[in-house]
Amino acid sequence: MTQSAEQTAETAPHPPFPKRRTCPFSPPPEYAELRRDEPVSRAVLKVNGKPTWLVTTHEHVKKVLSDSRVSSNLKLPGYPHQFHIPEEMLQQVRLMLLSMDPPDHTAQRRMLIPEFTARRVREMRPRVQEIVDERIDAMLAAGGPVDLVTALALPVPSLVICELLGVPYEDHPQFEEWSANMMNHDLSPEEYGASVAALDAYLDKLVTTKENQPGDDLISRFIEKNREERIADHVDVVTMARLMLVGGHETTANMISLGVLALLEHPEQLEAVRNDPSLLPGAIEELLRTFSISDSGTARVALEDIDLDGTVIRAGEGILALNNAANHDETVFPDPDTFDIHRTEARSHLAFGYGIHQCIGANLARVELEVVYGTLLRRIPGLKLATGLDQLRFKDDAMVYGVYELPVTW
Repeated sequence: MTQSAEQTAETAPHPPFPKRRTCPFSPPPEYAELRRDEPVSRAVLKVNGKPTWLVTTHEHVKKVLSDSRVSSNLKLPGYPHQFHIPEEMLQQVRLMLLSMDPPDHTAQRRMLIPEFTARRVREMRPRVQEIVDERIDAMLAAGGPVDLVTALALPVPSLVICELLGVPYEDHPQFEEWSANMMNHDLSPEEYGASVAALDAYLDKLVTTKENQPGDDLISRFIEKNREERIADHVDVVTMARLMLVGGHETTANMISLGVLALLEHPEQLEAVRNDPSLLPGAIEELLRTFSISDSGTARVALEDIDLDGTVIRAGEGILALNNAANHDETVFPDPDTFDIHRTEARSHLAFGYGIHQCIGANLARVELEVVYGTLLRRIPGLKLATGLDQLRFKDDAMVYGVYELPVTW
């Protein structure tokens, strides 16, 4: 027997979403109950009181994210927004790669793929290593304790993405503040809109400059290709640049901090990686699986009725595919809340998403994590937390999970 949203609404009040983590290394505990009892369930978004579907199993998340009957278009009715966005503001928003459907998504992604191939990222690795070494030199010169977030975790991906895009790094304090605001669930519509507008105004000037004086960077190359293919206008390029700049440093920065914290909290596994660096790639996949830092899930809206193992999601209804719930699915990852760098199935995680919108920068993120963790463990073997785990402030209020500060010493 199938059920629809309307039928569910008649029988039970919907629980609120998002949920909060109770353990810094695990997703909210309610996800395990949902996977077991109601893997496709209804919830109400705290931000606006609107209903949405939650999808929590590994199998269902993959099905939803690879289904051509769902849309990423955030302007469609029913799309499960997790920010306060007035309708008039929403309709003025220019769709970016993450919120586009084919064929527009296909065309723009095809132009960006050459910038993130495995070969291209391998070519970038020596420069990533230089950046990491410079930051660790500065840490050692300053002496401990230092905040690893501001000393290493944030500057490394920020410098890498700035050089890739051709964005002046000296402007980083301002665009990092706008970026952090855009990730905050609790921001008012006015504050959120002001941050987006400020960052777009900054990038508008930068893109205009590159249109007239192209350099050797991703934005300039995109502009040159676009002159031949004409798939994007000036505002599209600004929007693409915003996505790359924000996405390129926020997620990796948080993974660097959380990964260091997890290794310090599991010294026997840290020691194993230090003694055998060949374990590092597997450890990174386990860190990505464990934290699955996209706490908001991946938003979609159904274009047609979709039956997920007997539960019908009606056309026009919103869906949140919870990647972090899927990455702790017991049927795929036995004993999922145990951090284990030797876990052979870790690479099956969905931390970078799935389907046509899978993170285009995954290769670059993996290289940055590998260089940072490997260099840090080698150059500062006595690294340790300078405070108790219970003193750390975690980003429970943000779209991307992380830690605000990570005091370390050696």
